[in-house]
Amino acid sequence: MRIRRADAVDTAGIAAIIIPTIRQGTTYALDADMSEADALAYWMGPDKETFVAEEDGVILGTYFIRPNQAGGGRHVCNCGYMTSAAATGRGIARSMCAHSLEYARARGYRAMQFNFVISTNERAVRLWQSLGFQIVGRLPLAFQHPTAGDVDAFVMHQHL
Repeated sequence: MRIRRADAVDTAGIAAIIIPTIRQGTTYALDADMSEADALAYWMGPDKETFVAEEDGVILGTYFIRPNQAGGGRHVCNCGYMTSAAATGRGIARSMCAHSLEYARARGYRAMQFNFVISTNERAVRLWQSLGFQIVGRLPLAFQHPTAGDVDAFVMHQHL
């Protein structure tokens, strides 16, 4: 597997991953009915650097990195990750996060923060913790989960 910067020819492969995840509505605070164009504009917006994880020319996952805040907060980055349902359990998210941590350090970021990790996304919470992230905040009942009802969201952070 290789991780590389995404380009315009990757949009179909990225859409094939992010659209089902967004439609599911269980892990991202995005409008489940947003258009494909809006989803791609969000994921690949000019404020982000977007990457893909691929194997044999097939995109298995994607992530973005961006400054978490402007001005005095720009030394902390933020990322979002999504993996193809067909590639779940193969270490794709772990590899993308490891890549993003290395990339962030090389770009001079001093910390990485995830602003809104849904508490019911236990697999992701465990993964981020295994990679050195700590839960530094809990947002009570901040996410309307389509089947679990209102659930907490976590702020997770790691010094780089």
